[in-house]
Amino acid sequence: MNDSFVVSGKLLDVVARKIFNAEIKIVKGVISEIKKSDSESDKYILPGLIDSHVHIESSMLLPTGFARAAVRNGTVATVSDPHEIANVMGVDGIKYMIENGKKSPFKFYFGAPSCVPATPFETSGAVINSDDIKELMANNDIYYLAEMMNFPGVIFNDEEVINKIKYAHEAGKPVDGHAPGLSGEGLDKYAAQNITTDHECTTVEEAINKIEKGIKIQIREGSAAKDFENLFPLLNSHPDKVMFCTDDCHPDDLIKGHINKTIKRAVSKGADVFDVISAATKNPIEHYKLNVGLLQKGDPADFVIINNLKDFEVEKTFIDGVLVYDNGKVLLEKHSEKAINNFKCNDVSVDDIAVFTNGKNIQVIVAKDGDLVTGKEILEPTIKNGKIESDVVRDILKIVVVNRYQESKPQIGFIKNFKLKKGAMAGSIAHDSHNIIAIGTNDEDIVSAINKVVENKGGIVACDGSLSKDLKLNVAGLMSTEEAGIVAEQYHSVHAMAKEMGSELTAPYMTMAFMSLLVIPELKLGDKGLFDVSKFEFTSLFVDH
Repeated sequence: MNDSFVVSGKLLDVVARKIFNAEIKIVKGVISEIKKSDSESDKYILPGLIDSHVHIESSMLLPTGFARAAVRNGTVATVSDPHEIANVMGVDGIKYMIENGKKSPFKFYFGAPSCVPATPFETSGAVINSDDIKELMANNDIYYLAEMMNFPGVIFNDEEVINKIKYAHEAGKPVDGHAPGLSGEGLDKYAAQNITTDHECTTVEEAINKIEKGIKIQIREGSAAKDFENLFPLLNSHPDKVMFCTDDCHPDDLIKGHINKTIKRAVSKGADVFDVISAATKNPIEHYKLNVGLLQKGDPADFVIINNLKDFEVEKTFIDGVLVYDNGKVLLEKHSEKAINNFKCNDVSVDDIAVFTNGKNIQVIVAKDGDLVTGKEILEPTIKNGKIESDVVRDILKIVVVNRYQESKPQIGFIKNFKLKKGAMAGSIAHDSHNIIAIGTNDEDIVSAINKVVENKGGIVACDGSLSKDLKLNVAGLMSTEEAGIVAEQYHSVHAMAKEMGSELTAPYMTMAFMSLLVIPELKLGDKGLFDVSKFEFTSLFVDH
């Protein structure tokens, strides 16, 4: 790339809110001049796109691998919470992500995970306390305090929680929120701590309530949680208070599209194009003070060239004036990286996951497609030889969580809506502590799937008798050192087998991964037992008739 060059096209200026034919001169990675042009062009030049809240780990790729996939879709930057690897590897995991990200020109803005572990009711691989947060806030590679999931701790003034927030404010860095369904006095106390974002809203009413408290809304459209349809009206009513994010994006989804998909969808539904592009560029840049360009004179030359404002097909992506994607060809270098991990458990047996009846009914987790929130039902169990078994006909399947950091008794529950007719699924991606989670139709396949994850020291597995498919995730049991295309292909193979076994969920592995997330209602299963999130306490599998 030359130190100085010119690009021409229809410039979409989100600051001035106008579109005009322009010649843009870039010198040493910076926009030095913008001139209106008399030449008509059919190409559009937009600012580079930003995912305002994402866990890179959920792509199952290292940051460098994520970057190579994301630039295809016009993404040039992410506001990234390394919460997942921090739960496995602690501060060393955060540093691992930062250092790998620095090998790419892609703009990764990492935060300090605020809740490791997310709750004291599960076993994680590490703990990050307020002293660690204070040290991280002094690090110039840390840009914000990531999602404060422990909203009860905020509301009830838990000293550790309040100190973490205080250290972020003292460092002049924003604090991200995570408070699903919070309202009333609790929301007042939460917002009073100057927590200024939330990506967990599922209704416009909830979102507006939070906006009125000074909280900006990140409209999430990920692989499992999809809130765009419900929150779309905010683009018209509160355009300067919203941003786009994926939160969690699996590799097969990422290679098909990223924030550009949300942009296309929003414009097709009639939203103002300047408001839409601002939600993907200007709004996160201003909120997080990102060094990402907006196609203004003196800005870093971060931009994309697309075919039109209907299809939003990305033809070229530039970061700091460097062409990183050109009409189907990724120009970012591939980088090798040494894997790190934390995996210390042994195989399990069928006897380890047996559940004996005591004559009572059972509480059953009810999964919901495209939603992290679960329901619960009280149902009569299916019993054979004194043991409670999965019931394929009634769609009541056994769910198991195994502590992967130390030898411990597996915890057992039951779940609806996965609709497997045969076999089992398992994985070491299990939010937030990333123990092993499995769901299946019979104990033999559940055990086989779990033990394959143990053998691989992490990954996802589908198992049906002698047939199995797996994706090894050698970095912390969360990510692969392979390229996006390879990971996506292997993931697709495992995902397809889960579908062949009967699952009707859009993203069965992503949904399964959230069935152990003890901070999102209503009923979840962790490595220490069944957990009632509404009451924030453990509960029994068995209940009276």
